[in-house]
Amino acid sequence: MSNYKATIKWQRNGEDVLANKYSRAHVWQFDGGAEIPASASPQIVPLPWSVAENVDPEEAFVASLASCHMLIFLSIAVENGFQIESYTDHALGRMSKNKQGKIAITHVQLHPETRFCGDSQPDAERLAHLHHLAHERCFIANSVNTQIDIIPGSL
Repeated sequence: MSNYKATIKWQRNGEDVLANKYSRAHVWQFDGGAEIPASASPQIVPLPWSVAENVDPEEAFVASLASCHMLIFLSIAVENGFQIESYTDHALGRMSKNKQGKIAITHVQLHPETRFCGDSQPDAERLAHLHHLAHERCFIANSVNTQIDIIPGSL
């Protein structure tokens, strides 16, 4: 099977770590050369010790679920003869305590909106089925215990 690598880099930069007064800003580096500025979420680590503009792990988790679902959905739509013009998802993740009493992202809602082109348009039932298949095949969704709901719409 495949392996995936990410390098995470953080520097103290002279800040007082022992007093818990240090920046949580860091960088994610990926094998293709992309570098993403990251930080703890300001909802978890207050400013100025987090960076609101940077991606936080919780956002990245939600984005990875939405992205994986989209990529699988596009593939399934093509297999079924549907040409997609655009796809937008306003995904939302909720953090709360899980069944073990631990804080986790317990629920993610995907809100995919698809615009199809041409004469071939799936009806609502067919669209829901395509999303169901995408969810069943999504590698990331298959890797987590988080409840994931797909609430399709169309543009």
